[in-house]
Amino acid sequence: MAGFVLANGSMSSNQSGEGEIRKNLIEADLVDCMVALPGQLFYSTQIPACLWFLARDRGRGGSPTRSFRDRRGEILFIDARKLGRMVDRTHRELTDEDIRKIADTYHAWRCRDGKGAAALRPYEDIPGCCKRATLDEVRKHSYVLTPGRYVGAEIKDEDDEPFAEKMQRLVAELRAQQAEAARLDAAIARNLEELGYGE
Repeated sequence: MAGFVLANGSMSSNQSGEGEIRKNLIEADLVDCMVALPGQLFYSTQIPACLWFLARDRGRGGSPTRSFRDRRGEILFIDARKLGRMVDRTHRELTDEDIRKIADTYHAWRCRDGKGAAALRPYEDIPGCCKRATLDEVRKHSYVLTPGRYVGAEIKDEDDEPFAEKMQRLVAELRAQQAEAARLDAAIARNLEELGYGE
């Protein structure tokens, strides 16, 4: 197995033969997992990066005692772009919990029983977070490995507020904001007049 940190362009670029290299890696069934990381993680560059995990033996290796399941013909996509917290104005940091979430997802997916270690939850696709895709799906996407293409959008919680009540509340908020805007406009006009810039 090997892991690489590369620029996000490596997942989709077709310049300088990159698309052909990516296609060959995919068709050789070497790509195990792709993780899209948030931007601003590195002090040397602001560009977002991604993690490539490659594995030569993605089957069970012929050993009944191996804990990995047969992952041939599949790639796991993890979209971690929304994870992390800003530590200052320009730098983001992944918390221990964020790193554990990414690692647990990967381990749960690749383990034979779907659970990995006993403490891990069984693997399941989570919209907006992770998706197990077949090589056929990747081929349909022209060998682009951007996780966002596969994991889709996050499912939002249902809004329990009845529509009529929500509209009434939102209209009242709008009216209050419009009144505040009119008050501020009048105050600005008075201040300009006092400074000699009135109409």
